[in-house]
Amino acid sequence: MAGSVLEKIGIAPRSPLSPGRRRVSLPRLLDNLYFFLGAVAAAWLAYLVFTESFSRGLQYVWFLLVFWVLLAYLLLPRIHSMLTLIYVPDYFIGRARTHEGLLGDPVNLALFGAEAQLHTAMLAAGWHRADEVGFRSSLRIVTSTLFRRSYSDAPVSPLYLFGTIQDFTYQQEVAGNPAKRHHVRFWKTPEGWLLPGGHSAEWMAAGTYDRNVGLSLFTLQVTHRIERETDKERDHIVNSIEQANPAASVSVIRNFSTGYHAVNGGGDAITTDGDLPVITLTALDVSPEGAAGAAEVDDAVLPADASLLGQAVVQNARNTAASNRVKRPISIYLSYLLMIARGVIGLGSVISLITTWADSVATIRIDLPSGSDITSDQLANIVLWIVVGAAASAFLGYLLLAQLMFWGFNWARFVAMTLSLVAVALVAADFITTGIGVTLATGLVNLSFDILVLFALSSSDARVFVRERRDRRRARRALARRVQAA
Repeated sequence: MAGSVLEKIGIAPRSPLSPGRRRVSLPRLLDNLYFFLGAVAAAWLAYLVFTESFSRGLQYVWFLLVFWVLLAYLLLPRIHSMLTLIYVPDYFIGRARTHEGLLGDPVNLALFGAEAQLHTAMLAAGWHRADEVGFRSSLRIVTSTLFRRSYSDAPVSPLYLFGTIQDFTYQQEVAGNPAKRHHVRFWKTPEGWLLPGGHSAEWMAAGTYDRNVGLSLFTLQVTHRIERETDKERDHIVNSIEQANPAASVSVIRNFSTGYHAVNGGGDAITTDGDLPVITLTALDVSPEGAAGAAEVDDAVLPADASLLGQAVVQNARNTAASNRVKRPISIYLSYLLMIARGVIGLGSVISLITTWADSVATIRIDLPSGSDITSDQLANIVLWIVVGAAASAFLGYLLLAQLMFWGFNWARFVAMTLSLVAVALVAADFITTGIGVTLATGLVNLSFDILVLFALSSSDARVFVRERRDRRRARRALARRVQAA
């Protein structure tokens, strides 16, 4: 992994999601504040959309769909993200966690072996490595599910263990229907980590079976619903690996946990007997496909030459960039598009002002002292061009700010959030003091832009993205200095 190589040369960044004691800093406090204010703003927007859907007759009932999107994909997830910090334990209890912090699927497999051996075993057993979650893969799985088209590498929603998203996921589609599939997520365990009872493991995994598509009980989002008997899926994974890989061996930790009935992060019922199979793959020969699937650099044999070392780090960064932890999250893309659209609208207003400047000048009358060298029309022209220039500069600056945010500069993200927060606060203050409702005719669209930018940029995904980009920039600069010194 990237951390192992960078640790070797003394410049490893600290993962924002890694467990352990965190230093309290002003940026972190501001992030938490914006996170909360983003939730408040989203709740207000949902209320405005809900009331707007009934204030204009039946032709605006479709606004209820917009209300559901705001509720399911913005407000409820963020509420759960804040509440689960209070009531969900932050240590291993045999359950993965959702992005919102809800307890997810049971962790029901342990494994030993290198990553390449694990890929070899899964590919030999007829499993397909799932695509990473992204805009294109998400759109493709939606269309595949609606039209019942096969998508054997369909993405799987992220779950978290040890504070990090799964390293990779494998799945088996059933009858060419992406709504039904076997799937298993894998996490690399932290160095020196032990299971309860003192057992060790190099990998932990959570396997479940998707039976159909429905709505999450907790967030109302569209999601896969899993089969209640999770032990059947666990045993299916173990049997498929054993049959395809004779060198693999399996043992079972009986009654690893008490058998229980519970629900996962989508509200689906789950049951398990509490046994934990342990699969050992250390004797397995690595196939070319398995070696290609391992996105890591062997840091046990680092080249001594500084230029080769640099190539190894660059190649490792490219490999790691295929991971969800480094890719731009959807929240960054959404914020970028919203900011660009807002900037383009603003520039359009400036252009419209320029094209109508003659009419504007005609309406301005400025009383000047007699004998002045400048006429009233000339002074009005100067004032208008100053206003136009200032407005154009402001909107061009906003577009530049959007680009810097997209490139991963944390200060640009904070500035964009602050501008959106100020705009929302001004509208809210006017709403409170005057009592005039915010509707489509009185600025609801512009308010929505600002609230969505604030909400998206204050998300944990956006926060992690900019911090990792910052750490990578620091690592590259440190590497460049070391290479020059060598």
